[in-house]
Amino acid sequence: MTIIGKQIRIERIIDRNTGKTVIVPMDHGISLGPIEGLKDMKRAVQMVSDGGANAIVEHKGIVGTGHRRSGKDIGLIIHLSASTSLSPNPNAKALVCSVEEAIKLGADAVSIHINLGDGSEKEMLKDFGKITNEAKTWGMPLLAMIYPRGEKIKNEFDVSYIKHAARLGNEMGADIVKVSYTGSADSFKEVVEGCSIPVVIAGGPKMNSDKEILEMVKGAMEAGGAGASIGRNVFQHKNPTKMVKAISSIVHNNASIEDALKIIE
Repeated sequence: MTIIGKQIRIERIIDRNTGKTVIVPMDHGISLGPIEGLKDMKRAVQMVSDGGANAIVEHKGIVGTGHRRSGKDIGLIIHLSASTSLSPNPNAKALVCSVEEAIKLGADAVSIHINLGDGSEKEMLKDFGKITNEAKTWGMPLLAMIYPRGEKIKNEFDVSYIKHAARLGNEMGADIVKVSYTGSADSFKEVVEGCSIPVVIAGGPKMNSDKEILEMVKGAMEAGGAGASIGRNVFQHKNPTKMVKAISSIVHNNASIEDALKIIE
C-alpha cells in the first residue's frame, strides 16, 4: 500500500507526462527571516502556481499561511531540517519536523538538507538515515538537498564534490536529489550519470540576469537533469509567474533560451 501511496504522491510533485519538475523552495524564513518575495506567502504561492510550478517547499508552521482555496493546484513539500543565519554554524542543520507531522499537514513529499564536509556532517547523515526510514514506512517521497560545504571544500561547485553529493542521496535512499549546478552541461552530465534517481538543480544566490538563470536550467536539462528547484531567482523576480513559465518551458517543453526569454519579456 505504501508503494502505491508514494507513486500517487510523486505524481503531485513530478509531471507524470514529462517526468520532470519545477520546484520553488520557500523555506527561507527560518534561515533568513521574512525576506523580500516571501512576506505575503499566499501571494507568493499564487504567483508561482499561476506560472505552472509543480511544487513548493515550505516549513510546517507556514503551510496554513500560504494555503489557498482557489487557483491552480500545486504540490506541497514540507522541509524537515533547519538552521539560522544567526548561528555560529549555519551549515549545521537540525531536524525540526517529522514525516508523520508532514502527513498530518497534507504534504505530498518531504525534504531534508545535508551539508557534506561540515563538522556536524555525522549528525546530519544520522538524521538523513532516520528520515529515509520514516519516509519509506509512510510511502512519502523524499527530496534530499545536498551541498558540499565545509573547511575541506575549496570549491562547492566542483563536479567531483557535486557528483559525490548526488550519489550520496541516491545511496541513502532519497527519491529526488537537489544539488548545485556545476557550470556546464558536460560537467553536470557526470553528476547525472552517477545517480540513478532524478537530479534537480538548485538556483543558488540571486543572479544578475534572466538569461543567466535560463542558461543554467537549459544546461542541466541537456545533461539529463530532472528539473530545477529555484527559490530567490523566482520569488524575488519582478514577475515570478513569468519566470516560472519560462523555466517550465525549458524543463517540460525543451524550449530554447531565446523562446523562454520571450515569455518573460
